[in-house]
Amino acid sequence: MAVLTKAPRSKDGSAAPPRARALGKGPTGRRRLVGLAFTAPVLAYLAIFQLFPVLYGFYLSFTSYSPLDRGAPRPVGVANYTALLHSADFLKSLRVTAQFVGEVLPFAVGIALGLALLANRRIPGIGLFRAGLFLPRIVPLTAVSLVWLWMYSPDGWFNDLAGSLGVDPRDWLLDEGTALHSVAVMRVWKALGGNMVLFLAGLQAIPATLYEAAKMDGAGRWAQFRHVTLPGLRPVMVYVITINIVYLSQSFAEIFILTGGGPLASTTTTNYLIYQEAFQNNRFGSASAMAFVLFAAIFAFAFVTMRGNGRK
Repeated sequence: MAVLTKAPRSKDGSAAPPRARALGKGPTGRRRLVGLAFTAPVLAYLAIFQLFPVLYGFYLSFTSYSPLDRGAPRPVGVANYTALLHSADFLKSLRVTAQFVGEVLPFAVGIALGLALLANRRIPGIGLFRAGLFLPRIVPLTAVSLVWLWMYSPDGWFNDLAGSLGVDPRDWLLDEGTALHSVAVMRVWKALGGNMVLFLAGLQAIPATLYEAAKMDGAGRWAQFRHVTLPGLRPVMVYVITINIVYLSQSFAEIFILTGGGPLASTTTTNYLIYQEAFQNNRFGSASAMAFVLFAAIFAFAFVTMRGNGRK
């Protein structure tokens, strides 16, 4: 038998409009108001400190704003963007950024995967081993950069090691041929801990029955790794590659502390050039345009990576 429910009615006996329940009248409406009250502070924070600066920065990218100019930002249309196409410094910073990402990414992902395979073994003291591998991830990048700055100094650990091998000491961070490579080595070390933990979580999520079935089919360790481990790690692999591209493309702190963009702009990444353009040259309009071009490039690389692996 069908159960008939009475429609809500107003004081005069007529049916109340459905909108009344959406305005907080009734259990469902009250729950919505309570939920909105709890999320309102977070929404306000995101709107004021996240969304508004992005939109205002996008507006500034079409102006010639400078903090030294007491007047309002003067619109210049797309002049800032077209100027970037002919800017040798900006184009070089893009090449340096791409080279930096290309040097760090394969080692930061490949070595981290190898460490995750070691950390996934059940041996005595494995917890301490995992904690030691993860330690670089929790140390602030600024502190890490200061330690490596000493290690690369003329009296640092790297020159001591080179001297023990019969190699002449050198200024690792002051040589145009080695500066970017030196920063890349530090960045690989810094990224290993976080990537290793992500791969370890992915390895432990692969069902053991898949390995048992592979063994029954006569698969060796390499065949198991190729046909079971790698396919099982594909979602984690996509995520790790994507976030590393995003983080490495925005490198700033290590460049600022270790090299200051030198020598001869050989380590000036796009993010560091944005800092110079805004806070040293006081050209916020041009710096904002650089920032959005960098954002577009990062988004394109991340999108292609995710789409390419997703289709597979």
